[in-house]
Amino acid sequence: MALELPNLPYDYDALAPYMSRETLEFHHDKHHQAYVTNGNKALEGSPLAGKSLEEICKAAYDEKNAALINNVGQHYNHLHFWQWMKKGGGGTSLPGALAKAVDADLGGYDKFRADFINAGTTQFGSGWAWLAVKNGKLEIMKTPNGENPLMHGAQPILGCDVWEHSYYIDYRNARPKYLEAFVDNLINWDHVAEMYEAAA
Repeated sequence: MALELPNLPYDYDALAPYMSRETLEFHHDKHHQAYVTNGNKALEGSPLAGKSLEEICKAAYDEKNAALINNVGQHYNHLHFWQWMKKGGGGTSLPGALAKAVDADLGGYDKFRADFINAGTTQFGSGWAWLAVKNGKLEIMKTPNGENPLMHGAQPILGCDVWEHSYYIDYRNARPKYLEAFVDNLINWDHVAEMYEAAA
């Protein structure tokens, strides 16, 4: 199964002003493409080549295979990252079951927002902030580089990329402002809810 770069699910201008056309062109067309290219090279001749992305991510982490963790992990992360955003997204309009779980497991929306932004802000260097399902409950996590919750026994349902290429064009070094804009204006809660239903 060769990795392939999908088209964005929206126009390059759709997420402006919170994420610019220039950011999406670099991030999707250059960075994600590089993960696909390098991931395919790393999978050549590997017994993992025929497995699902989820299986490859878990096995790569177990085997400490840095090339697969960094490239196939990032491919998985980005496939969903594009889907986790939409024009007019974000805010408090969570679908019912997800809203109830955020209240029960994370102390409500405001606490989720603060804790998710804090996870992304305090991830040293490159990495991701996550909302994941672990042992049947929602949990906020952060991971370095290309790692994701699959590698840590959890199912990701929302992730925000805090690598500098995700925000530096639009926000320079103001990572917290980028995370606030992501939560308040970009999250595609419908996609998060679909992943929650599948994971719960």
